[in-house]
Parts: sequence; C-alpha cells; structure tokens
Amino acid sequence: MRLLIISDTHVPKRARDLPTPVWDEVDRADVVIHAGDWMNVDLVNALESRARLLLACWGNNDGADIRARLPERADATLDGVRFTVVHETGNSSGRERRMSAAFPDTDVLVFGHSHIPWDTTSETGLRLLNPGSPTDRRRQPSCTYMTAVVADGVLSEVELHRL
Repeated sequence: MRLLIISDTHVPKRARDLPTPVWDEVDRADVVIHAGDWMNVDLVNALESRARLLLACWGNNDGADIRARLPERADATLDGVRFTVVHETGNSSGRERRMSAAFPDTDVLVFGHSHIPWDTTSETGLRLLNPGSPTDRRRQPSCTYMTAVVADGVLSEVELHRL
C-alpha cells in the first residue's frame, strides 16, 4: 500500500494549487494522508474525489467549513499499521515522550503545523512523521512531502521529497 503524506498546504494563500508532482503522487497513492491547514474546502473536495482513500484532519488555520467535514484527530489501521493524524504536537523538545504517552495505541503519528520535516521513533516504538509543506517552505531550504509503503504490518520506504 503506497502512501502520500502531506500537510500545511495553505491553498490558495501560499499557492494556487498543489504542485504537479504532488498531484502525480495522489494518483499513484493508495492512501493520501493530510495533517491539516488546508485553508480551502475546495482542496478537500478535490483530494476526496481524486484520492483512492483520504485520511485527514483539520488544522489551526482551517475554518468552520473544513472543521465540519474533518476531525481534529483521524485514526485508521492500514494493512496492520495503526495511524493517527493530528495537526499539532506542541514543542519539539520532548515530543517523542509526550506523543508516546498521548497515543499509546498508535504505531505511526503523522502531524504538521511547523512546516519542518520530522522523522523519528520514540523509545516506545512510536514513529513520528511530519512531511513539512509542499507549498510553504518557511525557513526550510525547500517545500517537501513524504511517501511511504505499508505492507504486512510494517511501514517502510519512508522518503522525504523536496520540490
């Protein structure tokens, strides 16, 4: 099962649309994971119609229309791997410990908010992934997104892509 992991798209404030390579990944992915800060319900509609499966939450910049459609926290088990998707996880200091305590029944926590790519594993085995942003690099050298593969209860081939 191929995954596309994105967050903080901020369409149309930071970009008119997702970059073409991201749309190409939407078409290849079995599951699209979006960790919030959409800013426009039209992008929610577009991803829902184009993705085979969308696992998504809202972010702090999303309005009532998006919050009415998406949860603050999205959970799903994909080929034996338990995923949780949230927008914010707080300060980077102590993140692994805090998130392990907050999500003890999760294998992979996908989050956004900072626009800073993150890929770590806590002492308890919780994998934390932040794909950065495909449209707003902030202080990063480039805009980013992630892809990964899930098969037989194992997450593998996690890759950060730079645009």
